[in-house]
Amino acid sequence: MNQAQRRIHDAAIRLFAEQGNHRVSVSDLAQAAGVARGTIYNNIETPEYLFEQVAAQLASEMHERVTACDQDSDPAHRLANDIRFFVRRAHEEPQWGWFVYRFGINNDSLRDLLNGTPMRAIVKGVDRHRYDLREDLLPGAMAMIAGTTLTAMWMVLEGHQTWREAGSGAAELVLRSFGIAAEEARRLAESDLPPLPPTTSPDLHVVS
Repeated sequence: MNQAQRRIHDAAIRLFAEQGNHRVSVSDLAQAAGVARGTIYNNIETPEYLFEQVAAQLASEMHERVTACDQDSDPAHRLANDIRFFVRRAHEEPQWGWFVYRFGINNDSLRDLLNGTPMRAIVKGVDRHRYDLREDLLPGAMAMIAGTTLTAMWMVLEGHQTWREAGSGAAELVLRSFGIAAEEARRLAESDLPPLPPTTSPDLHVVS
């Protein structure tokens, strides 16, 4: 991704997040990116599909970084971290947070991201009898995790809680609902959270 494309993508994320709409005009996008309209057409093959391209890019980038951190052998600890990674990033990169919050349920790429990153920790936890959770409840459990994570992000974005408060609270609630004892759930939810590694793909740009 060249410099112009990165500026356009960053501007698109800001506009999508602020407007809560899947479409932005080329004129608004050019103004927000500080480029000419012709630059938009020269660098974005199909502007009408820009939203899907941006969503897929952000989902791929976040999935790569979270997966790189999923080295913990305890699925409950891994799940607590996965939830908090999203909440902390919403604090660090509010435009990213608003984009994921506004479109996380309705966009396929973002929904797959919210469901896919914790899925491994859920399945492994069920297989190891780490959770008191029947397999037929897995779809509902995934929906609950996505909703809880997005709500925690909203609490941070609106300034109601710090990312540590919202992230730990969300993780603890999820672990408790899966049968983890209260003391252990709180300990895991409040444990030190490692930094997300940088993306290894030069085409994936982290929006700041």
